[in-house]
Amino acid sequence: MQIAHLSNTSLKLPFFWVIYFFIVSVYAQPSLPSRAFSVQATQSLNFGTFALTGGGDGILSIGTDGYRNAVQNVFLSELSPIAQPAIFEIRLCQGRNVTINFDTTTPLTRIGGGVMTLNIGPAKREGIATNLQNGDTFSTENNCNFITILRVGGTLYIPSNSLPGQYTGSFEITFNQE
Repeated sequence: MQIAHLSNTSLKLPFFWVIYFFIVSVYAQPSLPSRAFSVQATQSLNFGTFALTGGGDGILSIGTDGYRNAVQNVFLSELSPIAQPAIFEIRLCQGRNVTINFDTTTPLTRIGGGVMTLNIGPAKREGIATNLQNGDTFSTENNCNFITILRVGGTLYIPSNSLPGQYTGSFEITFNQE
């Protein structure tokens, strides 16, 4: 009877060790960092109030810093609304690279008729001196609570036959994480 008892004990012991090592290996796995990625538009691109002067077309640009520049035949008014670049807040947890893609040209229309052409860009990541163009890549911080600010400017092409009024439109930027 003792021999059978030892045999049963020896069978139970290896089974206990198998469970023990399995539990240790499961709990020894580090948790993977979040792959959360979010983009929020916090400010829209706005060229402010302006008027065409003379008889030709006009060109108006706004930089990533909000500075307006009238290239030809455009009078810049200081009336509201104030000119501003578009601003996007980006949160990406693993400190990865982000590639931006956008259509460089989009129409702006006026209710009742009229079209102007908007060329999107450049874009600029806050804290970096160089501008980003369509298809460029930039890195984000390795911190889920850090917000990367991206500012986007543009150039507005105003035809000489443009009617006064408010012109609106939208543009899309695709943010791809690598």
